[in-house]
Amino acid sequence: MVGMSGGVDSSVTALLLIEAGYQVEGLFMKNWEEDDDKEYCAATEDLADAQAVSDQLGIKLHTVNFATEYWDRVFSHFLTEYKAGRTPNPDILCNKEIKFRAFLDYALDLGADKIATGHYARITEKNGEYQLRTGLDNNKDQSYFLYALNQQQLQHSIFPLGEMEKTAVRKIAEEHNFVNSKKKDSTGICFIGERKFSDFLNRYLPAQPGDIVTLENKIIGKHNGLMFYTYGQRHGLGIGGLKNADEEPWFVVEKNLKENRLIVAQGHDHPALLHRHLQCSQLSWISGLSPELPLTCSAKIRYRQSAQKCSLEKLNNEALQVSFEQPQRAITPGQSVVFYQDDICLGGGIINVFSN
Repeated sequence: MVGMSGGVDSSVTALLLIEAGYQVEGLFMKNWEEDDDKEYCAATEDLADAQAVSDQLGIKLHTVNFATEYWDRVFSHFLTEYKAGRTPNPDILCNKEIKFRAFLDYALDLGADKIATGHYARITEKNGEYQLRTGLDNNKDQSYFLYALNQQQLQHSIFPLGEMEKTAVRKIAEEHNFVNSKKKDSTGICFIGERKFSDFLNRYLPAQPGDIVTLENKIIGKHNGLMFYTYGQRHGLGIGGLKNADEEPWFVVEKNLKENRLIVAQGHDHPALLHRHLQCSQLSWISGLSPELPLTCSAKIRYRQSAQKCSLEKLNNEALQVSFEQPQRAITPGQSVVFYQDDICLGGGIINVFSN
């Protein structure tokens, strides 16, 4: 059963599986109750596109509403993290809890053997163990978002696009005259769409404005609420062109929750933005077991970053210390650090703190 989003990737996924001889059905997941007309229109268009492609391919399209599961398992956690001054990545939790749990359970109940999605990643099996590998298109590789999947989830999943380049995928869609062949890739929060983020967050969490201060404790502006800012952020600070200041732009280097202060420094590579160590917890290992530690490997602290050489040390049963060869810019609590050995994704965890 293919998760059909109405986009190019899932449409080509369904086509490739049919061509490979699989018996294919589609599933369109509705995971958010739209609360404005623009979002409602976008969701309606996505469903129409998924239906049009399914009709063209001659496959049945199921539709299911996972809005309750999404709220309980993903969105409430997302709000809790923002309230705590952290910057979560809902796509990772959404994959773990919705696409590869709620959807997988639903598909298995309907008698499916496997689910398939349009993710750019690969699954291989070695001695009965499933491995998650990077997608061959380095620019589109999505293994970072899938590190929290377990063996059972990988066993029942197929990623037909893992061996392909995005340009080739779009070409296939165009050659088959799919209605969505020219559709842009979505970049919004998992299932919530592309809306103005600060407005969206404001609906659920009360903003608490406060001072923007320098590292020397000088007040130089006002922030709208710490939850709207992330480490390394430059735009939207409203403090450009201060008199008697040199021309280097300002960047967020710290969030002081206790005093509700946003701390900034000048310069893209200011030392306050660069750190060599981080601690992470909520660990997830693809194999189901922690590798032997200490371990030398590589890691990404954000999507589309190139993997950085590092070493892992055990702090306790729940947490690791990650030490990088090179200082990393804007390590962000709440985001995920994901570990790799060559092209194999080992797993990852949630960043708690950073240090030099």
